[in-house]
Amino acid sequence: MTGVPPVVVPPIVVLGEIDSTNAEARRRAEAGEAGPVWLVGLRQTAGRGRRGRAWETGEGNLAATLLFRTDKPPAEAAQVSFVAALAVADLLAHYVPASLVSLKWPNDPLLGGLKVSGILIESGASPLGGLWIAVGVGVNLARKPIDAERPATSIATHRDSPPPKAIEAIEVLAEAFERWFGVWNMFGFPAIADAWTARAHGLGEPCIARLGSETVEGVAEGLDGDGALRLRLADGQVRRITAGDVFFGGA
Repeated sequence: MTGVPPVVVPPIVVLGEIDSTNAEARRRAEAGEAGPVWLVGLRQTAGRGRRGRAWETGEGNLAATLLFRTDKPPAEAAQVSFVAALAVADLLAHYVPASLVSLKWPNDPLLGGLKVSGILIESGASPLGGLWIAVGVGVNLARKPIDAERPATSIATHRDSPPPKAIEAIEVLAEAFERWFGVWNMFGFPAIADAWTARAHGLGEPCIARLGSETVEGVAEGLDGDGALRLRLADGQVRRITAGDVFFGGA
């Protein structure tokens, strides 16, 4: 895309063993580190997913977090989850056919319709002003989780040759993230939303959204301007889904 600045990948710090790369990012941010820096855990002992769920990294898989500081307001900064999803989609397409890659709202990269990655965005007030942002990314490179609560897969399942090592995969991911981050900063969220929609899983299909104490059914129509999912209900009304879990068939 013309007008996007050249890609400059932040430093990558490789940690042999860590409780959680997001937890390490938080510690560094609260101690005044601004980043940007990628933190990679070759062994992660206490990984976390959305809503406090455990995230099993597994040997040979990727566990990484990008820490950076921003002056964007919180609602706008949260759009980085879509930037991260696009970066993971590019990572996957680097190693498997792009036709197998899709994105399920809000930020679940799928491979052959099955979950292959998790993205967790966390933030807080930076001692330097503005917000610190931790973009946590887990990708099943070598194997899927043993105790996955939903059907899952790995890059290795879709390749005849061995899957990439975490150290190789993070280089691809970091470069892809910087490209989409540049698009976001230069052209705003509409450009990100268009790219995300082109890879979207389940648009135009029946969808169930579980919103804590409420379950809503409808047809997924696409993204609103802020990233909310537009769900067309049976009575014709549109419900904006801003948080929750969505399900299309088995995914």
